[in-house]
Amino acid sequence: MKKFNFKINNEDGSARLGTISTNRGNILTPAFMPVGTAATVKAMMPESVRSTGAEIILSNTYHLMLRPTAERIFQLGGLHKFMNWDRPILTDSGGFQVMSLSKLRKITEDGVTFKSHVDGSKHYLSPERSIEIQKLLGSDIVMCFDECTPYPTTKVEAETSMSMSMRWAKRSRDAFGDRPEHALFGIQQGSTFRDLREKSAEKLSEIGFDGYAIGGLAVGEGQEKMFKVLDYAPNQLPQDKPRYLMGVGKPDDIIGAVQRGVDMFDCVLPSRSGRTGQGLTRFGAINLRNSRHKDDERPLDPFCKCPTCQNYSRAYLHHTIKIGEIIGSMLLTWHNLHYYQELMADIRKAIRENEFSKFVDDFNKLRMIGDVEEL
Repeated sequence: MKKFNFKINNEDGSARLGTISTNRGNILTPAFMPVGTAATVKAMMPESVRSTGAEIILSNTYHLMLRPTAERIFQLGGLHKFMNWDRPILTDSGGFQVMSLSKLRKITEDGVTFKSHVDGSKHYLSPERSIEIQKLLGSDIVMCFDECTPYPTTKVEAETSMSMSMRWAKRSRDAFGDRPEHALFGIQQGSTFRDLREKSAEKLSEIGFDGYAIGGLAVGEGQEKMFKVLDYAPNQLPQDKPRYLMGVGKPDDIIGAVQRGVDMFDCVLPSRSGRTGQGLTRFGAINLRNSRHKDDERPLDPFCKCPTCQNYSRAYLHHTIKIGEIIGSMLLTWHNLHYYQELMADIRKAIRENEFSKFVDDFNKLRMIGDVEEL
């Protein structure tokens, strides 16, 4: 069995090029993880997701504990077999979904009691139960259970929440035990308060984790405030471990975070946009519902090599999206995920060649051009 390991191969400013080694294969960083919340990346076959260049996907404790249950997935051979994905899987702990989706939640030091957003049934999550679920799933990268501090919040509220998350982090570490072929990531909290983030990072480092996530961002604070936190938060965490910015994000969010030393990302945006008629390209987002595309024979992105852009016109995408055909969502999601993986590959190449600043400039210039007719 191969041990979890992280190696930094090059640095260009604060941007880092690395390799995460796992028992199920390597992950080149900076990396973007497609979101397969309920054991499925929506509108995609697993082999199609892999063909985009994805080396790891994310699934979610909260959703899988409700349906079909972690115990059932374990009995069926684990999450990798269940969803036909043989590469690494990271599972979120469920803390964010308890905050954002569940009804009538009650938080105590022991854990969280809540009602399911699906059918109103009563459930309980604690650090120990969250780790138990993730073990049953067979996750390669397990996230410790935390409370995602909402935004806006007062400093007193943020400190109270962060402190409890740090106590839960220790309990998560104890429940995880010694599993060298798997990894456990701690989650930094502290909202937008620098000193609270520092305290959180110190406590997590004291406990000791295989990687560290930056939590409590992309929850409504906006890009400017997020970047202000990222100007210091990554450097508060251990330098020799992977850093994961949870729930981010848009392409310019990712590039800005890489500039500040972040290694891993996940976001529902590319798949959700694909289901709502939006193509994400190097020139910006394109709304395929717009009638100007109905007679357009051009591909969505003339420079893209994905199957969608190689074989289908904007007119066809517009048609299928407007009449609600499933293939429209499939083709746009495939393109969007391909674009994200191509973006990450280009980011890695730029860092390797010490040309990341030039890459950022070129990225911004293309965004300024936009989706003009002559492209």
